[in-house]
Amino acid sequence: MSLNKLNQLYLAVVMDHANHPHHKSSLPDATKSVELHNVSCGDDIRVFIKTKADWIEEISFTGNGCTISQASASMMTDALKDLTIPVAIKTCDDFFQLTMGKTLTSKAKKALGDAAILGSLAEFPARIKCATLAWHAAKEAVGGEIK
Repeated sequence: MSLNKLNQLYLAVVMDHANHPHHKSSLPDATKSVELHNVSCGDDIRVFIKTKADWIEEISFTGNGCTISQASASMMTDALKDLTIPVAIKTCDDFFQLTMGKTLTSKAKKALGDAAILGSLAEFPARIKCATLAWHAAKEAVGGEIK
């Protein structure tokens, strides 16, 4: 696939999630919610998680911010819904590694779903915080250690 077509695909996926976010709403019966702010650009995300036993039954988010933060939050809800807590924490960690330019296995990329496309943000360090904000909130909400 040519670089131009890849860029168009990236833009289409990001814009679709930003303009039509999945699971963007509050969750009144959430087990936990975590709100984080990116002071460098003003992104504001609250992630709501409803757990049942050891898995994520429901997940959603609210907030405002740049296109990347909103698209990434939407992608995050798709990737983490219905996962066990340990697998969700690993998926978050894989996403953090991807945005830092680390190579992931094809299985790990597949688990990230549309979010795997954000790996190219490693080339734009200023945007990594935008992309990872919701993922940090989700990891904190399920009790994962934030590094």
